[in-house]
Amino acid sequence: MPYIALATLVVDDYDKALAFYTRALGFELIEDTERGDGSRWVVVRPRAAGDGPDGPDGSGGSAGSVGLLLARAKDDAERASIGVQTGGRVGFFLHTEDFARDHARMRAAGVRFLEEPRHEPYGSVAVFEDLYGNRWDLIQPA
Repeated sequence: MPYIALATLVVDDYDKALAFYTRALGFELIEDTERGDGSRWVVVRPRAAGDGPDGPDGSGGSAGSVGLLLARAKDDAERASIGVQTGGRVGFFLHTEDFARDHARMRAAGVRFLEEPRHEPYGSVAVFEDLYGNRWDLIQPA
């Protein structure tokens, strides 16, 4: 069955983006390969529940998670899209099994939340921005 493996996120700098997604959000680095033309193939993705650095089975974890391809903007049109790739709407939904833990960890790491956590019939949620202004939901489904 087909599935979405990667979604591209246009960034201004590979290393700055990597630091944010791996340190502040706790994603794992899947690949960082030089492409020979000054660009890199950089993929990160959320860790699966209970994953350590090597995943629960030693495979690297997060099987089934959609990865983010961090693509450095190469021209003015791409640079203009940084931070507004979803038109200012929440475009990414980061699920968690422990909202309070992850919310506190992310805030301590400097993640900017746009609202206080709220509890809706579908779960606990709070909107945050990544370092570029893209909006995300941190959500623990009910």
